[in-house]
Amino acid sequence: MIGTAGWFAWALLSPVEPSGQTFVMLRPGYSTRRIATELQSAGIIRSKAAFILWHYYHRGRSLKAGEYLFDKPADIIDIQKRLRRGDVYYHTVVVPEGYTMFDIAHAIEAAGLGSADDFLKVAQSDTSMISDIAPGARSLEGYLFPDTYQFSRLMTMREMAAAMVRQFRIVATQISLISDMIGSMPGPAHDVHTVVTMASIVEKETAVPEERPEVASVYYNRLAKHIALDADPSIIYAELLAGTYQGALHHADMSFTSPYNTYRNAGLPPGPIGNPGRSSLEAAMNPAQTDYYYFVADAQGHHRFARSFDEHNKNVAAYRKAMRGR
Repeated sequence: MIGTAGWFAWALLSPVEPSGQTFVMLRPGYSTRRIATELQSAGIIRSKAAFILWHYYHRGRSLKAGEYLFDKPADIIDIQKRLRRGDVYYHTVVVPEGYTMFDIAHAIEAAGLGSADDFLKVAQSDTSMISDIAPGARSLEGYLFPDTYQFSRLMTMREMAAAMVRQFRIVATQISLISDMIGSMPGPAHDVHTVVTMASIVEKETAVPEERPEVASVYYNRLAKHIALDADPSIIYAELLAGTYQGALHHADMSFTSPYNTYRNAGLPPGPIGNPGRSSLEAAMNPAQTDYYYFVADAQGHHRFARSFDEHNKNVAAYRKAMRGR
């Protein structure tokens, strides 16, 4: 009896040091015996029997499923405390402003959370998540809000997408994009889908927050005059959808056949071309009051705006001259 007690104390209280960072996946439905087997196979505990016996004495406290990271010495008591708390390992997924659903899918895959194709299937089809605010949406594009997320490997792709949509709703409510008064908002931004679509274009056109209201004004002014938006990012997105984008635009791409091509089709594209951040949403809701119809980069990270085509051509010439001088 003394020998058995001594062995049990040794197996229970003697810390085991993992061989580097060791991840163990404990799936829902695993029995205590299966959990003990997985931990022993990974070199995390010394004895399955000691693990099972200790849990038997604490039967009222369940061990939670999930992916666990072990990188420090710990004994069975410490490990079971972690499993009871559910201190699972979360993978960080960073979604910058302007990321498309294709970019997000690749970020999720890179984080080891599953395949990009599986995420895209959800993003391209599960519009029920936003049907109350964007009934005409063709996908979740535009509503997967840019942020830093912590996801576990037990989460489904739908749960990850839902977390991003939930964050969109939080921000959209904060800026009054989602409200009972959305249908009576003054100006051109009169519904959620219009605002998000416009904001996605603004997001792609400039990384300078203070310019975004002016960029939005250019596009709203063109819409009011039934002038094609001529937004290059819309062509890139059209080719992404078709799977033909090669990483750069050429003159021939301007005639690419797609409802998202804003060179060939007047008005906004059918939906967002990326996922805008807060400032772009606010710019689309509250564009600057200008008489600008054109803008071009100034070679210093900003843009020059123009009221006429002649003025715009001068700005283009200045941009080309500045680029040649570099």
